[in-house]
Amino acid sequence: MKETVKIRNCYKRYAELGGIINESDYNSILARAYNEPPRDAISVMQAGSIAKCSGIKLHNTKVALDKTTTLYEIMRLDKMPKGVEYHHCQMDDQRLFAEALRMIGDIDSLDKLFRTYPHITFF
Repeated sequence: MKETVKIRNCYKRYAELGGIINESDYNSILARAYNEPPRDAISVMQAGSIAKCSGIKLHNTKVALDKTTTLYEIMRLDKMPKGVEYHHCQMDDQRLFAEALRMIGDIDSLDKLFRTYPHITFF
C-alpha cells in the first residue's frame, strides 16, 4: 500500500510540473523503465542531442542510460493503442524529453530546455 501512495504522489508531482500523460501510461512507462529497456541508438542519440543543445548533462554509459534517456526512449518507441485519440507518441522529440524530465522531477533541466526551445509549447 505504501508503494501505491508513493506512485500516486510521484504522479501528482509530475502533473504539478505540467505533465499531460495520463496516470495509467505514466505508471506503465516507469514500470518499463525499471525493467530491461529497449536499446534504440537513434533515440539515445536524439536525447543526447536535445540535452547537449540545452546544456543538460546526461549520464549515459555503455552499461546504463541516464533515467531521462531511458524514459524518453520508451516514450519515443511507444505505438498508439487502438481506439485512442491522443497519445504521447504523437509528441515531438523535445516535448517527449520534457515529459521525461518532469517524470524524474528535474526542474533545473526543464528550465534549460524551455529556454533553448522558446518556440515550442511545453504545456
